[in-house]
Amino acid sequence: MTGEPTTEFDTRYSEAQAEAPQWPAVRQLLADAELYWLTTIRDGSSPHVTPLVGIWHEDGFAFCTGPREQKARNLADNPDVAVTTGSNTWADGHDVVVEGTVTRIQGGDNLRAVAEAYRVKYGSDWDFEVDEEHFNPDNPALVFWVRPRTVRSFTKSPHGQTAYRFE
Repeated sequence: MTGEPTTEFDTRYSEAQAEAPQWPAVRQLLADAELYWLTTIRDGSSPHVTPLVGIWHEDGFAFCTGPREQKARNLADNPDVAVTTGSNTWADGHDVVVEGTVTRIQGGDNLRAVAEAYRVKYGSDWDFEVDEEHFNPDNPALVFWVRPRTVRSFTKSPHGQTAYRFE
């Protein structure tokens, strides 16, 4: 992904006084969020949603999971995901959905950069050892990166809906 996204403010689903947030503000919200919800597809059909921590890294979303966890098994069959963050209130806050495709992050330098970003964001509770393929080699975790196709912003008070397209 390179450059700035194309911004599409949808007046059909927005109040008259709403405006499209600038992409840097949405990107900052993604970087600052403490918790996200990852949606993968189970068995090719039904959705699987799970809360997790993660980081906005190199213009995409990075997260880790055990190789036997449901989300890892789902990703082996279908790399398309949605990542959601925001608030659970109607009249306040800002919700964001990242739609994209995951790839594995591998290589010691790449994994060390992601591990350091986790440490900076979440503190020493999220201090990972790395090898060439995993976090925590003795109890391996796979590390994934979501390349966004579309990021959807849902602002509140006033309500507005904006899509940021990267393709």
